[in-house]
Amino acid sequence: MNQRPLNLIEKLYITEVARGLALTAKHFFVNFPRHVVRGFGAKVGKGETVTIEYPEERRLFSRRLRTRHRLMKRADGSPRCVACMMCETICPAHCIHIIAKENPDPNIEKMPSVFDIDIGVCVFCGYCVEACPEDAIRMDTGVVELASYTREGMIYRMDQLLA
Repeated sequence: MNQRPLNLIEKLYITEVARGLALTAKHFFVNFPRHVVRGFGAKVGKGETVTIEYPEERRLFSRRLRTRHRLMKRADGSPRCVACMMCETICPAHCIHIIAKENPDPNIEKMPSVFDIDIGVCVFCGYCVEACPEDAIRMDTGVVELASYTREGMIYRMDQLLA
């Protein structure tokens, strides 16, 4: 494939910048009147505007979306996790931290004394859910607002994950 050399205007990207500005201006002058009308309370069809008024309007998410983690409980209220460490081992971000202890129930060998997930590091891949043999961890809460003012606030402890 033989490419021709760029001329001076093409090297400076002037035409591409002008085309980009023209496209932005077109979208602005087409959408701005709709937003003004909507600002005065008139109902403008959903298909006509692009903006979702976020706190008031919620976007519908797919059922398969991986959102904040939760730990499942047994019928007696104890965590279903048996501290097998499979989720901690498979996690590519290394954001899961588990410390095991003996379970008072003789039928179950271990249970977690500490189960922390650092949401600030998590990449929401879902490997922990797939690796869990006890179906103890899920990512189906529907919670997508995960902001915090501190890094410590991004670490979810076992009591928060069970709630």
